[in-house]
Amino acid sequence: MWTAVSNLDACTVSLALLLGLISLVLYEIFRMNFSRAQYPPGPTPLPFVGTISGFWKNPMESIKMIPNYGEMCTVFIGRKPTIILNTIQITKEALVQNASSFSGRPHVPIIEWVTDGELGGIFWSQFGHSWRQQRRFALHTLKNFGLGKKSMEERVLEEGQCLIAEMCKAKGAAFDPQHMIQNAVSNMICSIVFGDRFEYNDKNFAYLLKIINENLMLIGSHTAQIFNLVPFIKHFPGPHQKIHQNAIKLKSFLMEAVEEHRKTLDPDNPRDYIDAYLLEMEKKQKSAEDSTFHEKNMVMSVSDLFLAGTDTTATTIRWGLIYLSQHPDVQERCHEEIVQVLGYDRLPSMDDRDKLPYTYATVHEIQRCANIAPLVVHETTEPSKLRGYNIPKETQIFANLTAILSDKDHWKHPDTFNPENFLDDNKCFCKPESFLPFSLGPRVCPGETLAKTELFLFITCLLQKLRFSWPPGAESPDMNGIFGITRSPQPFNIICCSRGANE
Repeated sequence: MWTAVSNLDACTVSLALLLGLISLVLYEIFRMNFSRAQYPPGPTPLPFVGTISGFWKNPMESIKMIPNYGEMCTVFIGRKPTIILNTIQITKEALVQNASSFSGRPHVPIIEWVTDGELGGIFWSQFGHSWRQQRRFALHTLKNFGLGKKSMEERVLEEGQCLIAEMCKAKGAAFDPQHMIQNAVSNMICSIVFGDRFEYNDKNFAYLLKIINENLMLIGSHTAQIFNLVPFIKHFPGPHQKIHQNAIKLKSFLMEAVEEHRKTLDPDNPRDYIDAYLLEMEKKQKSAEDSTFHEKNMVMSVSDLFLAGTDTTATTIRWGLIYLSQHPDVQERCHEEIVQVLGYDRLPSMDDRDKLPYTYATVHEIQRCANIAPLVVHETTEPSKLRGYNIPKETQIFANLTAILSDKDHWKHPDTFNPENFLDDNKCFCKPESFLPFSLGPRVCPGETLAKTELFLFITCLLQKLRFSWPPGAESPDMNGIFGITRSPQPFNIICCSRGANE
């Protein structure tokens, strides 16, 4: 046989390979067309890569075009069909009315790789016993350490004054606000999880925030998308290795914190979330219950809370500074309302929301336009049915918050930044049903209460004391932003000036 093969000329071998390739492509086209017939309509996919090429070119523009295919549509990520929900009605039907069927999380190769396959914790864990235990414990413990209480408001206000002081150090010169905003917001979740805050000039913490930013960008980048299609490249050098290295450094930071807590733990006086988790681990081990409280889940839960509590609110505030600088009239109206109610010296509280309807509406409009989670990922946990379509188990489901937050049928000014979207005819605050920045259903963001407190108090404090504007001649950043784990703004510089009673 080998003799016969060796006698084949190069032309014959090339022809055979070409015919084989053509047959493979034709088979894939046939398979994909058959698959498309079983799902809602959507853009035409390419063999093997699906519709991902359009997302690579311009993710936000592609997401904005998806509703043209209907209230639910199908895109192909590689060879796998993914269903996208484009309206509030169908999103509620799936994630609320059929929550048990649509609350899974997909297996994402890049996430599994950087976590060494330990997909526990809160965010990426599968919908089931472990997730329920971890989420219930997290919500209960966060509440015990101040979430939703006056003590947390006081911490946010204190940190807000530190942030204002840090911004004022620029003395009217242009500066990049990213690190100081991220540090301020991170200090809130750090005070709960680690029992401590970090100074703005702490170089080690600044480095940690830097590698977190890198990973949040890289995990949503082309590099990660390629990795998810062909995960065996983890064995080869490339930019994806940076993601893994950063994840190791973050895990090392968390493990050091856990070990330090273990050495100094006082069972009668838990200081923070890590202490509470260590005590829960010990209690469950003694009771011999079916427990999911172990060290791997602790590290993943702490990581989930730390990353989510550090990035999402900080990113929203950064978008807020952009929108406020682009709309100085909105900024001035907020400031006038705040000073009229609070003056220049009294700090705001959550009880002031009703007295500051325009400011409160502006905070919500910043969230709507910032749209930091354009698509929220879920997965079916069992064979399901939605609007007449049979959906197999382990089908990815995306809630298209971009479409919902700009639905022309639900917003007065869907395509522009305008706080009137959250004011009724009497200029009182009102929240439309389609305002879903934290998603909905059982997997709604567990940090929603903390984020709402931080956004209102931080933004109100900033607008009470400071005026923000663009540096002379500076261009506004690309409003499509950077598409990572969250949608963040391009780096930008800004100017802030102090306000006072003598203004």
